Amino acid sequence: QVQLVESGGGLVQAGGSLRLSCAASGTIFSINAMNWYRQAPGKQRELVAAFTSGGSANYADSVKGRFTISRDNAKNTVYLQMNSLKPEDTAVYYCHAVIVTRLLLRPADYWGQGTQVTVSS
Repeated sequence: QVQLVESGGGLVQAGGSLRLSCAASGTIFSINAMNWYRQAPGKQRELVAAFTSGGSANYADSVKGRFTISRDNAKNTVYLQMNSLKPEDTAVYYCHAVIVTRLLLRPADYWGQGTQVTVSS
């Protein structure tokens, strides 16, 4: 099986920074994608940052210039550096991955448990 374990959330004042990490572990054959989503109270889950198939990064308009997604393929880990945080960034942040396992040998979606980010004004 596969596990996605997120870390790095917390409470920060507006203008501050946080760095989220998501590490994938288990019977992984290959990782096709690792992305970050978030869900604020009463709102739908939205894509925050993702790598394209060509390897470049895409961001939601609301976080462009403030958030940076990066990855360490050797560690099966994706990061989200969040700078200049705003109260509207408050949400549960989820790691999402498309992974081929040695058991299934086909891509499947996996989600982390979520990590709370709270930005105070």
